[in-house]
Amino acid sequence: MSSELISHFDALIRRDPARRGLISSEEQFGPLCAGHLHAAATHLAGHAKCVGIVTGFYIPRGDPPSAETDGPLGSLFLASAFAQSGIRVVVITDTLCGPAIRAAAAMLDFPQTDVLECPLGSEEWPTEFWKTSVGRELTHLIALERVGPSHTLETLTAQSRAGEVPVSAFLQSVPSSTWDHCHNMRGEIIDAHTAPLHRLFETHHVPRPDIKRIGIGDGGNEIGMGCIPWEELTRRLQGDHSARIPCRIETEWNIVAGTSNWGGYALAAATLLLRGQIDILQPFTLDHQENLLKHIVQHGPAVDGVTRLREPTVDGLPFLTYIQPWLGMRHLLGWDA
Repeated sequence: MSSELISHFDALIRRDPARRGLISSEEQFGPLCAGHLHAAATHLAGHAKCVGIVTGFYIPRGDPPSAETDGPLGSLFLASAFAQSGIRVVVITDTLCGPAIRAAAAMLDFPQTDVLECPLGSEEWPTEFWKTSVGRELTHLIALERVGPSHTLETLTAQSRAGEVPVSAFLQSVPSSTWDHCHNMRGEIIDAHTAPLHRLFETHHVPRPDIKRIGIGDGGNEIGMGCIPWEELTRRLQGDHSARIPCRIETEWNIVAGTSNWGGYALAAATLLLRGQIDILQPFTLDHQENLLKHIVQHGPAVDGVTRLREPTVDGLPFLTYIQPWLGMRHLLGWDA
């Protein structure tokens, strides 16, 4: 029964009403990372003791410049759910996105002391994190709507794939000046506004092999998308810059959703279902989530990542459209009938 429900959760987040991300390509090319939601939730349900959730996508041209609404909602949903289930949780972001993350934490009574901020440009912070008490206890790292650096020729060659490495196509379509940089969906390099939290996920920086990494994203430029061959992402993305933005950072599991927050909802629901604690999520009603969205927009502030406006929408979707996957999960669980 649990497996069937989780499959339904996965189906609910694989929708793209605005037809702007990777999910819309599945009609033509098939599903990405099939089964990763169930596998990630199963491992979390059985082994999670201390989880770090990394989030925050800064919109420098927002009105005003601030974090986008996709990320804080799903991350604090996960953090609050896991904390109530008995798992130690920290939410990790950078100083530019901190205000929006802290506003969401305050609304959910999540401890501000468990929101950690990495300064911009600090190459040392990720390394020092592993020396802290929570770093030493960590069992899982989750990146939710967190940008990571793009491919280089070396990382392209290192990827697992069935066919030959597309070296010529890569060199022809990706200028070397754009290698190993964080990009937004418009193809713009945003390193100046992004702390190097991707280093937490790089294999050679992770101090213990038992720490499991999970990526959640919707556009191809997020941490975790390195699980998917560069050429597969490139053919699924739209725009002249599609070859430049795929993220090189891979994770053990990568959850692809129409909007990244939805992946957070589904992972929380699947994990708590497997732990026999799903009732923790019943108070997360539609009104609750709408109030949370309005709160972070007003008090963060936060902006919509697509429109760049300070309004209670996510990825250009009005709330009643945006919340449909979570509404569907609640109906499957017998709530709000």
